[in-house]
Amino acid sequence: MASAPVDQLLIAFAQLNPVVGDLAGNAEKVRAARRLAAEQGADLLMFTELFISGYPPEDLVLKPAFQLACRQMVEELARETADGGPALLLGTPWVEAGRLYNAVALLEEGRVAAVRYKVDLPNYGPFDEKRVFAAGPMPGPIPFRGVRLGVPVCEDVWSEDVIECLSETGAEILLIPNGSPYRRTVYDERTNVAVARVVESGLPLAYINQVGGQDELVFDGGSFVLNADRSLAVQFPNFQERIRLTRWERWADGWRCEEGARAPLLTGDEADYAACVLGLRDYVEKNRFRGVVLGLSGGIDSALCAAMAADALGPERVHCVMLPYHYTSGDSLTDAAGVAQALGCRYDIVPIAPAVEGLEACLAPLFAGQARDVTEENLQSRARGTILMSISNKFGSMVVTTGNKSEMSTGYATLYGDMNGGYNPLKDLYKTEVFRLCELRNRWKPAEALGAGGVVIPPNIIAKPPTAELRENQKDQDSLPPYEVLDAILERLVEEERTVASIAAEGFDPALVAKVERMLNLAEYKRRQAAPGVKVTTRNFGRDRRYPITNRFREGA
Repeated sequence: MASAPVDQLLIAFAQLNPVVGDLAGNAEKVRAARRLAAEQGADLLMFTELFISGYPPEDLVLKPAFQLACRQMVEELARETADGGPALLLGTPWVEAGRLYNAVALLEEGRVAAVRYKVDLPNYGPFDEKRVFAAGPMPGPIPFRGVRLGVPVCEDVWSEDVIECLSETGAEILLIPNGSPYRRTVYDERTNVAVARVVESGLPLAYINQVGGQDELVFDGGSFVLNADRSLAVQFPNFQERIRLTRWERWADGWRCEEGARAPLLTGDEADYAACVLGLRDYVEKNRFRGVVLGLSGGIDSALCAAMAADALGPERVHCVMLPYHYTSGDSLTDAAGVAQALGCRYDIVPIAPAVEGLEACLAPLFAGQARDVTEENLQSRARGTILMSISNKFGSMVVTTGNKSEMSTGYATLYGDMNGGYNPLKDLYKTEVFRLCELRNRWKPAEALGAGGVVIPPNIIAKPPTAELRENQKDQDSLPPYEVLDAILERLVEEERTVASIAAEGFDPALVAKVERMLNLAEYKRRQAAPGVKVTTRNFGRDRRYPITNRFREGA
């Protein structure tokens, strides 16, 4: 029996942090959110894309046992809606007639009342949904208590066709579940797309996005509601879980959402920092590590990683280890201790000379007559990597690796040495951005950060020239161009895929650009073996930029 039309609708939106594969845990989040929504008098509670499975499930979703378990969990939650509480709009994998869909199900009155499928499957950058899902047919609206709800899924809103179909078939409100990961340009992109769909359709729109880290991706939330006149009715914060109740009223010209809370969004460097903290926290928590351990060298990269780790987990779960050798300066020892003290983390000093000299003694017969070179430098880094991994094995803490995108781009890192580790919060940040974030952290920290406030990275670390300290008086600029030049070239090569000639035409030294491009290509084998890390740019190494290791193409060759 059709429900009578209503002139008011209370819709609760859940911007929450699911865990991929944790069906029981995600279902408990649904139940807890539904209890809260019921207390608020909500008619409907909406979740984000593929919430029950977690997003993105990648090839896990191809496993028949997983598909069945998702369906059973959705049907169990559907039965619970017979209690008269809020109905649910829940994202889930759904198999129908032998085809697997990215779906949204309406759970109401004890049953799965309706299912709609994602039409436009993204297949670029970090997305490869065409690999696992079938594209759904053009959807019609879902009838709910006399209101026709259009429920396009994530990518469906990025083109006109799906929204046009919903509008033409009578949708009155657009409710869009999303799994949209953070990148620096994302807020303007989302807003522009949403406004365009509102203008084209004449309908109000709710854009509800997942929050939380999943491997290299960080979902930033930032959900919002636009009315048909394009005005912003509700804005969720980014990088935080929230459940918000919204009040909708039917007017002569259609539905309108009553204005509610409009949280300010973190943007720019603040958003990058918050993304790195959230990505690290969720990688550690969701994979059930006790805490983290990292080598604290007295340099800028490890100092920033220590601050991010303390903000993510609390200082009591961060173990900083200084691993000095003959080339470690007094400044480095002082600065490393200063970071640990300011953050309140455990700090130990483990000299590596016995390990390095033991390895050199083992190799002396093989290396007889050979000059000392980068091999001996790398022994220092690998001794440090082995010690950190041993601490990890013994105490169950994950090693945080601290290399930045400039180093990952050029191969200025040691395999099985400073590249050892489980996760890298700086992986998608260039060196110049690391400097900026250190200065930022000394004057600001995210609202939910667990670390100490104030200056936590000694100014000397920011001011002194970067060095790996693997030989006497070594500086990074002995091997690399100045970072402000290097990073500008790398951004054009990596993010923009520019040619050497076009970069040189901007005034960069052609020989230097060609050298950097060669270093970028040769380091692919190292990057393939690097730890995962937070994606913040439009083109990170791993999910976005996938180059072959064996590759003889060279520009101009």
